[in-house]
Amino acid sequence: MDTVCFVLVTALVLNRANGVSSFCVSGCFCTDDAFGRSLLCMETSLGRIPDNIPSEFIKIRIENSHLTEIPQGSFSRVGGLEFLWLNFNNITLMNIKSLEGLKNLTELRLQGNKLRSIPWAVFQDTPSLKILDLKHNRLDVLPENALRYLPSLTYLDLSFNQLTVISRDVFINWPLFHTQRPGRKEENSANVVLALHDNPWLCDCRLKGFVEFVKSISPPLILMNSYLTCAGPSSRAEKFFHEVELRTCMKPETSIPEHNITMPLGANVTLRCMVRARPEPAVRWTYSLKNIRGFTVAQMQVDEDTIISQLIIPSLHLADRGVYTCTANNFIGNASVAITVHIKSQNASAVALPPFPLASAEENVYIDFRIAKQTVYGITVEWYAITENPAETWYTIHFGRYNSPKKEMIYVGPGINSYSVSDLLPVTKYEVCVALKNQPPRDGQCVVFMTGSNVNELEQRERLIHIIVIVCAMVLAVPAGMYACTTETRFSCCRHCAEVYRRHRRREGKGDKTGEERQGTFDSLQAASDEALCRDSAEDGRRRRTSEDRTQRGTQNSAQLY
Repeated sequence: MDTVCFVLVTALVLNRANGVSSFCVSGCFCTDDAFGRSLLCMETSLGRIPDNIPSEFIKIRIENSHLTEIPQGSFSRVGGLEFLWLNFNNITLMNIKSLEGLKNLTELRLQGNKLRSIPWAVFQDTPSLKILDLKHNRLDVLPENALRYLPSLTYLDLSFNQLTVISRDVFINWPLFHTQRPGRKEENSANVVLALHDNPWLCDCRLKGFVEFVKSISPPLILMNSYLTCAGPSSRAEKFFHEVELRTCMKPETSIPEHNITMPLGANVTLRCMVRARPEPAVRWTYSLKNIRGFTVAQMQVDEDTIISQLIIPSLHLADRGVYTCTANNFIGNASVAITVHIKSQNASAVALPPFPLASAEENVYIDFRIAKQTVYGITVEWYAITENPAETWYTIHFGRYNSPKKEMIYVGPGINSYSVSDLLPVTKYEVCVALKNQPPRDGQCVVFMTGSNVNELEQRERLIHIIVIVCAMVLAVPAGMYACTTETRFSCCRHCAEVYRRHRRREGKGDKTGEERQGTFDSLQAASDEALCRDSAEDGRRRRTSEDRTQRGTQNSAQLY
């Protein structure tokens, strides 16, 4: 009986054990082999790391499953995990505690993800890690202490990333480097393989220490591909590390041919600044009118370490005089040099004094003046000026017909930088100038423009009606015989009535005519008017069309009257 009970209890325990071990994550499959139990999730739509992963797995492989991050403690329940493969996902983020609780982890593969950076302190939780595969990511920075927490590595793959410049201190600070250097290899220590190829290395002075380190590598340190190549600068592109000799970086040094330049007004000026630095610096020019008058900057490479920057000033203005500063900087430091531009007066003794005093403090102020908007009969102008006291500076607008000796003057207070005028005469040439108050306008402070001649259809109709009303009003002033004109609204009628009226006035002016004749004239006028106005409909329509054609041809001439 005791034997039977023992057999039953043993079977029950084994059955429960098999039930536990048979559990697997939905959408994945599990296997058992000599190394232990494995979880494989291949080409699934997980989107995130499952929360219910059993603790007995030794190997987890989740690939092509659209993972985007490794959250804190994602595998903390799987304390015995030794192999973790998360290749070919979309992982962009790792938490500093992503590998929490994985003290037995020996292999981590993150190939083919989108990592731009890694919190390297995350490896404090993986002291047994031997293989770290990070190839085909987007890493562009490798901090000096990146490898501090990886003392047991035997394989590090950083190939096919975006690394351009790294310091040799990254490897000098690696604890493994001191134990694996030639001549200090321990009896049981293994070789360490580094994969650093296919990165866009920028072979300038910043890479000098790393290039020297690569050239000195020898077993037990081994480069998977020892032919590392430069991607830039252009003078070293496609060259191997062992073909280039890099020099120490250098702070920028600036120099100029002369510190003071005197040029005549209106001259074209080119300021030159020579800069020596390693690596190539960024050069910029600063001057007072930079926001208003943006001058062209050109740069020329003299040799590997020297460039010449040129600031081109076309047509020198009075406002362009002053100090121009050339500044160069790189990651080591910066340097600057200043050039003072003076303007030589031309025929100063021949210049006539203005009829009223000038504002001496701002007599040479620069005013940038332009047309902001122009319509058929109007204009809007804007100006920008640099003055010592902009909050107290008044301006004078000089406006009138071009070449007119007398122009209208409008005073504009501080803070206003635009002026508009409308309802100008058509096809007329005007001039508008802006200057400081109590100063005459100077070169560059005036704009000449001409109003348009286009008249829109509405204006044509309004002016035509205006003309008709005037003519009919003249007809209303004559005796009753002319009244027939007012009964018709057609323009042809009024035109005919006006013509008859003018002929009547000429007859009335003749002194040999009698009162009976004048009366007879008015009677005949009435009969003639009735005859002219009372045509059949076909003739009336034809006359209307003829009158309208004449009106359209004469519209522009009539519009000139108003």
